[in-house]
Parts: sequence; structure tokens; C-alpha cells
Amino acid sequence: MREQKNVKGVALKTYEGLRPSTLQAFKKAYKDNVKAANLSLRSCIIMLFSKKNSTENTGSIEYIIVGLGNPGSQYENTRHNAGFITLDTIAKKNDIKVDRLKFKSLCGTGTIGGKRVLLMKPSTFMNLSGQAVTEAMAFYKIPPEHTIVIFDDISLEPGKLRIRRKGSDGGHNGIKNIIYLSGSDKFPRIKVGVGAKPNPHWELADWVLSRFTESEMKSLTEAAENATKSVEYMVNEQTDKAMNLFNS
Repeated sequence: MREQKNVKGVALKTYEGLRPSTLQAFKKAYKDNVKAANLSLRSCIIMLFSKKNSTENTGSIEYIIVGLGNPGSQYENTRHNAGFITLDTIAKKNDIKVDRLKFKSLCGTGTIGGKRVLLMKPSTFMNLSGQAVTEAMAFYKIPPEHTIVIFDDISLEPGKLRIRRKGSDGGHNGIKNIIYLSGSDKFPRIKVGVGAKPNPHWELADWVLSRFTESEMKSLTEAAENATKSVEYMVNEQTDKAMNLFNS
């Protein structure tokens, strides 16, 4: 074997004199390592381009749209879930799947009115809705003015809408929790009418957890379609136009 040569502190050897089997094994190991390194580099490049394309296709979230309600089949089609029902219509009309668990909610992302939006149905139960909403706001750095909340209102008849730029909680516990945790009441909202108690002897909790009648559901369906159109105006800073067109 030839003498060892040193180049820049690295020991180099020639491999003349090695057994053919040893030399063959070395060459194979070398080729395998080069192949593995090339594959690894290729994988990294593919991942980088995939992430780039994914970012380009999805874009950044510009608005959060939240429908308030209570999770669980026992609350389906109840008055207090008018926000959920309306959000489902918005999602369907805009081909957005709301089926991903994130921010203590069922979520889905898509485009409405040319804007990238996050649709949310909090699973925290109504009175703790603010936990889900503020978590998403913080993650995407969305201000209250770009967070649209849809919820039930007993002061409006079923099928009626009332759109507002901001306001107090109006006695609604879900809105109260969002205001408390976000520190702001400056988020736009769409109130969906569910009707007042039929008589003063009804407990409010029992009333809002009661189900819509068949005729009321038809009115609610129409209201949800108008809310879908309203959202398109609202994400394009045309809330006044939405109010003029759809407020009752």
C-alpha cells in the first residue's frame, strides 16, 4: 500500500493493493451513499416546491366567518343553532368543506368574494365561543373588523336578518364571551331571527333550545341564502350595501 498523503489536514489513501473484494465493497458503499444523498436532495427540493405551490394556492386568511351554536345531534335544528345552520349554507354555496378540527372548532378554508376565508363552527358550546374565535384570530392575526359572527336573535322573526358593524352583546352569551376574550365589540355580525318566546311563561333557555317548525325552517333557509350574499359584500368592505339590501 502506498504511503498516506495529507491534504489540508485530511488523510487520503490510495487503494491500490486492496483485495478485489474489499475494493468492490468500498465502491458499492460509495455509490449507495451518493445515490442516497441525491435522493435526499431531490426530496428536499420537491418538498420546497410543494410548500411554495401550496402557499400560492391557499394564500393567507383574510377573514374569519363564525357561525355560533352548540355541538351534538341533540342540538341540531334548534333555534340557538341558527348560526351553525347559516354557516352550513354559506359553506355549501361556496363549495367549502367544514370538516377539519382546529381552534376548538370544525373549520374549513376557501374563497368567498375573492377573499381567502376561514369558516368556523366552535365546538366549545355557546357560552365559551370566544375561546375558539380568539384562538383563530390570534393564529392568523385577524383583527375584530375582519371577524364576522353569525348568531341567533330572538327579537327578530324567523327568516329575518339584521347586519351590524359592531355592538354590544345584547344579552347573547356567545357574543358576550367573544367580546370579553377579544377585548373588542368591533366585529361585524349577522343576526338571524329565531322568533320570540310564544308566551312569557317559557324559560328562555327552553325556547332557544327548541326546534324550528317546518314553516320556520323554510324561512330560515331563505335567511341563510341572504346571509350568504351578505357575506360576499362584507368581505369586500361593502357592509353598508349588505345592510341596505338585507336588513329587516
